[in-house]
Amino acid sequence: MNGVHDMGGMHGMGPIEREEHEPVFHHEWERRAFALTMAAGFLGEWNIDMARHARERIPPARYLASSYYEKWLLGLETLLAERGLVTRDELVTGRPRGRSSPGRVLKASDVGRVLLKGGPARLPERVPPRFKPGDRVVAKNVNPVGHTRLPRYARGKRGVVDRDYGVFIFPDAHAMGLGKKPQHLYGVRFAARELWGPDASPGDAVYVDLWDDHLDPA
Repeated sequence: MNGVHDMGGMHGMGPIEREEHEPVFHHEWERRAFALTMAAGFLGEWNIDMARHARERIPPARYLASSYYEKWLLGLETLLAERGLVTRDELVTGRPRGRSSPGRVLKASDVGRVLLKGGPARLPERVPPRFKPGDRVVAKNVNPVGHTRLPRYARGKRGVVDRDYGVFIFPDAHAMGLGKKPQHLYGVRFAARELWGPDASPGDAVYVDLWDDHLDPA
């Protein structure tokens, strides 16, 4: 979707402040926010792409004013309410109503194993690729209302397939509850001048990971 979260190439957001030796968590509540998100995700009511889309739907002013883990909490609240696991009243008051316990519980002893699973793995499905390394492609110029991994700055731009990673879940469909829609994922090289215009460095390039449904032959 087109929202304030898609900031690639935007100006006016201020400098990026790099913190030397930055800790994983700056405050204890951030550690708890991470733990809550992990435990709630283990219930199996949503997938990682749905979680990303929930954060994208945070109202723009609230999104820009929120820290990283505040966005995690706001997205989690949306998912819990939409799945009927809590009510908006419970979120506002902090007072739970009686209900049955969830079917799946993430035990402390299992946290390490769950974290080590990492991101989505390649799928075993045999799906023919639409492109191969060296093919010239153009990113589709679309403006979807749902989740997409195709950034605005690359839409309508021409690039070259650098590598084929294999078959993966298509997140644009997965986030919207439309299934895995397995297809090939590519690393696509875009010249900096193609993305940012003639003032960009002629020797620079940006590599964007895109799926079959994001691309057309150039």
